[in-house]
Amino acid sequence: MIEFLPDLPPGVVGFRVSGRLDGAELRHVQPLLEQMLAAGEIRLVEVVADDYEGFGPGGLAQDLRLGLDVVMHHHGAFRRIAVVTDKDWVVHALHAFAWMVPGEVALFPLAELDAAARWAAA
Repeated sequence: MIEFLPDLPPGVVGFRVSGRLDGAELRHVQPLLEQMLAAGEIRLVEVVADDYEGFGPGGLAQDLRLGLDVVMHHHGAFRRIAVVTDKDWVVHALHAFAWMVPGEVALFPLAELDAAARWAAA
């Protein structure tokens, strides 16, 4: 499931992922990404909930399709991405693949969501 986060600083968009993500849910996010790109930059807070299980049917393929399209065509739009999670495997994966993510990336524990939002906005 993908839920959008309310009450973030201006210019910052956030969402919370939980459960198992499928392709339809990820396609639902695409218009938001396009709005962010139209504004000229992406400042993002992504909360990975404790019950997040990864991708379900079509989820991984859709994530790769969206990610590659956005990153390849709009690499310079990414400013800051705050990942907020207590899941060890997400932390390890982000450390391993952070070099592939455009812009600045920072990790925050779930208890520091407000600090993550402030960092993304700065």
